Amino acid sequence: MGARKRLTAEKLKENKKSIAVAKLNNSPISPRKMRLLADLIRGVEVNKALNILHFNGKEASNSMEKLLRSAIANWEQKNEGSDISQEVLVVRSVEVGGGTIMKRIQPAPQGRAHRIRKRSNHVTIIVDGAK
Repeated sequence: MGARKRLTAEKLKENKKSIAVAKLNNSPISPRKMRLLADLIRGVEVNKALNILHFNGKEASNSMEKLLRSAIANWEQKNEGSDISQEVLVVRSVEVGGGTIMKRIQPAPQGRAHRIRKRSNHVTIIVDGAK
């Protein structure tokens, strides 16, 4: 391995030490509704983001808050020597992607049928510890 490649790899390793990831797959909420919450907490400090989600009236905020708490716990697990009260954790990115779609049939007048799509989503939260 060349010197430049090794230095870049070491730099990437150092950057990965300060981040923690949490994923939620096949959440039964449509991606559009989940993205509304993701936009609220993206780039915000973790304690403020938890307050935003806790006092938000949307149903999706419960699962997003739980996922954020999981990301914080992952960060604590990864950085055992660090004190969380000393660190400033920030929600670096929140990605919401479409999951599987359940297709159902709704009866309609005159023997017709309408297709109902029950959407789900995948959410990934990345928390970054910056001093």
